[in-house]
Amino acid sequence: MRPTTGWTESLSGGPAMRDHWDEDEPRPPRRARELTPKERVYSDARNRANAKLGFYSHAIAFGSVFVLVLFTAGFRPAFIMALAWGTALILHYFSALKAPDMRRRMIEREVDREVAHTVPRERRSIEGKHARSIEDLSASIAHEIRNPITAAKSLVQQMGEDPASGGNVDYAKVALDELDRVERSISHLLRFAREEEIEVQDLRMADVLESALETFNDRVGRLGVRIEREIDTAGSMRGDPEKLRRILINLVGNALDALEQSGTKDPTIRVLAGENLAGTELWVRVKDNGPGMDPDTLDRIFSPFYTSKESGTGLGLAISKKLVDAHGGSIEATSAPGEGTEFVLTFPRRPGSGGSSA
Repeated sequence: MRPTTGWTESLSGGPAMRDHWDEDEPRPPRRARELTPKERVYSDARNRANAKLGFYSHAIAFGSVFVLVLFTAGFRPAFIMALAWGTALILHYFSALKAPDMRRRMIEREVDREVAHTVPRERRSIEGKHARSIEDLSASIAHEIRNPITAAKSLVQQMGEDPASGGNVDYAKVALDELDRVERSISHLLRFAREEEIEVQDLRMADVLESALETFNDRVGRLGVRIEREIDTAGSMRGDPEKLRRILINLVGNALDALEQSGTKDPTIRVLAGENLAGTELWVRVKDNGPGMDPDTLDRIFSPFYTSKESGTGLGLAISKKLVDAHGGSIEATSAPGEGTEFVLTFPRRPGSGGSSA
């Protein structure tokens, strides 16, 4: 039979549920509630007590019948009965009282043996990946710092060979620029390495976005870039407004760099913001119509010291990802050659709340 009433929409916006069923129609099975640790211990103790009581009842029945047969039919029938029934009693004792403990100990031994074999393998794999990451980072740092120092050293040597040369002023300027590059790389590296304290407070993401975009007003006007805003919500949340502003400045700055270097016609940056259906998360999208990136570049953009810019340090996106992670959020990038690049940021309204995505 059909249910006597229709479908009702669930309060959470999820699938609708039937609110009444005919008595003739079986109800759907309910999921068993998961027991708490205390309830599980009590249930195990109760099962063990029931098993013991069952065995004791069996033993009493055996003893009573044995005595009765012994005094009414004699020793031989009682012995035969005791031999047959006693075997069943022993099996009952083993299965009810000994087998559960033996099974538990065997399972624990198997688990310990498997863990003993698995954990070292996983630990070695993690340690190997960690070591490779450190090696890659060390090589990147050495490359980023050694090259400008080598160039500055070479220029200073040329100046020493001919102190009166008129070109020494230009050499000195280039050498200082190279040393500034080293200083900038070290400054970014220290910022990336240290744990920055997140000063959580109530904020509106719309205000953070506007503040970040205002930073580029002059540059946007000079390059003729059109900024399109689609902000569907004020974006009330808990977070560090200055850290979030730095993230957005980095993303918009990267988009402007890409548009300027590629000479894109009708350069446009779209900045969108909204929230998921449940209202537990905010999202921000920064999309440009620049040259885009190939898959190899896209895979490496969050790696420290990886950059496709001549003057970049390669730490901007790595720091941004670290700040996003500190807010309990996520950052993803999509891009393809000739199709522009889009970054998608997602933040929980309350850090640590673990909101679900739309």
